[in-house]
Amino acid sequence: VQLQASGGGLVQAGGSLRLSCAATGNIRRINDMAWYRQAPGKQRELVAAIDRGGSANYADSVKGRFTVSRDNAENTLYLQMNSLKAEDTAMYYCNADIWAWNRPSSYNYWGQGTLVTVSS
Repeated sequence: VQLQASGGGLVQAGGSLRLSCAATGNIRRINDMAWYRQAPGKQRELVAAIDRGGSANYADSVKGRFTVSRDNAENTLYLQMNSLKAEDTAMYYCNADIWAWNRPSSYNYWGQGTLVTVSS
């Protein structure tokens, strides 16, 4: 099982980006999925999480600007980021609790990260 994140890039403050994270492999079921970010010199923090039914929660710093969604049929997680600020600059990582067919229970996986840079 692998998580592949994409969609990062350089954007001006006030702009938008859409991140994607595709899960591939011998997947039986994906439970909770989430986006985290880590800015230089700071700890990794939760940005947004979404359960299989679509219920989502967000960090206070992104509420009203970011929207997390998922496509269960395509095993893909998304993060729509609007009204971007310089402080949103970070490496963004996707995370998922995935039950693979060759495992007795679910396991936590991380993607490789995609860099978002917001210029002020």
